[in-house]
Amino acid sequence: MSKKTPLRQCISCGTMKSKKEMVRILKKKSGEISVDATGRENGRGAYICTESNCLMNIRRSKGLERSFKMRVNEEDYERLTKELDAIRDNKRRQENI
Repeated sequence: MSKKTPLRQCISCGTMKSKKEMVRILKKKSGEISVDATGRENGRGAYICTESNCLMNIRRSKGLERSFKMRVNEEDYERLTKELDAIRDNKRRQENI
């Protein structure tokens, strides 16, 4: 019997992908928003694709604000963009090795 692969839905484009292909954005109890690289940190999580247009879409459509039920400021979006860029660069490097 094969093991089931956990699927998650992108809050931007709605595509279903495996948990490993998605990036989890986390809202901690303190209200801080960050990228959860391990996928195991405590807090409310929302998943997005690693595509750059998905982050732009949730910024425009206020997808994170709906998911986390709180206001997300521009500094948080800028920090998330930088963290996602770093994750994308790391994945590209690992694929090229």
